[in-house]
Amino acid sequence: MARGRGPRMPGNPGGGGNLMAKLAKAQEEMAKTQEALAHERVQVSAGGGAVTVVISGAQRVQSVTVSPELLASGDAEMVGDILVAAINEAIEKSQILAAERLQAVTGGLGLPGM
Repeated sequence: MARGRGPRMPGNPGGGGNLMAKLAKAQEEMAKTQEALAHERVQVSAGGGAVTVVISGAQRVQSVTVSPELLASGDAEMVGDILVAAINEAIEKSQILAAERLQAVTGGLGLPGM
């Protein structure tokens, strides 16, 4: 191995510099994607539209709307159950959105687990 050079990677005669450049670019793209996700919104309804949850792509709940009819029902347990269902579904959809967006960034690296 020549002095002053890092270990050579198979199929990459220039050493690991190309991989490092790819990683740096991916890190930059990932930061941009995460910023964009913070501004994206997912809306979910539950209980036949009685509860609506809006959540960001960064899994931050933005709003929860409960219909006056559901509140007037007086059934606190049912209101709670519908709220939990709506929030859990919103989180799940937001996580799927984030995974899809981030996979588009990390998928091109060819690294295991990304």
